[in-house]
Amino acid sequence: MPFVTIGGITLHHRYIEASGKAPPVVFINSLGTDLRIWDDVVALLTGEMPLLVYDKRGHGLSDTGSGVRSINDHVDDLCALIDHFGFDKVVLFGLSVGGMVAQGFHICHPERVEGLILSDTAHKIGTAESWNSRIAVVERYGIEAIADGVMKVWFTPHFHAARPADLAGCRNMLIRQALPGYIGTCIAVRDADFTESARRITVPTLCVVGDQDGSTPPDLVRSLADLIPGARFEIIRDAGHIPCVEQPEALTALIRGFVASLAPGAENHG
Repeated sequence: MPFVTIGGITLHHRYIEASGKAPPVVFINSLGTDLRIWDDVVALLTGEMPLLVYDKRGHGLSDTGSGVRSINDHVDDLCALIDHFGFDKVVLFGLSVGGMVAQGFHICHPERVEGLILSDTAHKIGTAESWNSRIAVVERYGIEAIADGVMKVWFTPHFHAARPADLAGCRNMLIRQALPGYIGTCIAVRDADFTESARRITVPTLCVVGDQDGSTPPDLVRSLADLIPGARFEIIRDAGHIPCVEQPEALTALIRGFVASLAPGAENHG
């Protein structure tokens, strides 16, 4: 079964092995999603590099445990999971809050990071007022009260029109997340600020964003890339906040190229 209990927290995960020397790529999902958002990307990359996807604490089928109050709660779980698999160095792909978890992991364990792919994320996301407002609504009325608004920033108008079944499935995924895990992660994002630490990232980094992302718009993600020495910045066309669902082929091409650039002797595009 794809579950492991570490430090009292049971994490749902899926690991796909691969031969060769490519470093493992660990995918960290966004707020209100689970590991299924990576299905198309994993299918396209299977066999090329080791891949690990998992549900963050309080999301999907993973435990909430004692709760979530800071990004470091997710960082600690990620570190324990990487230790469990015995990985020496990894490439971290963090989407939205997952990108903040990746940045937090780099602060604590820079020697274990081969490279960073930071997708639709930032050094600081939103304001205390915006997060407190969201938390208040969700606490009173549940996640479904904000679901339609979230879908508008997650996906483009074309996705809404052309893929109504996928849209409905993603909406179901959102509203079925555990309320304590969702609210706790909102608090963690509200209180996180990686502005200064981003300047100290020393590994090759690729920052990616959908051109129609309504949650972390391209200019915000570009500002993160500008903070990180030598970071590369790419915009994915016809995508909102979740490019791995909306444009998996374009995203996979970027991942493939980035991982190849990390190989010894390769030209580094980080």
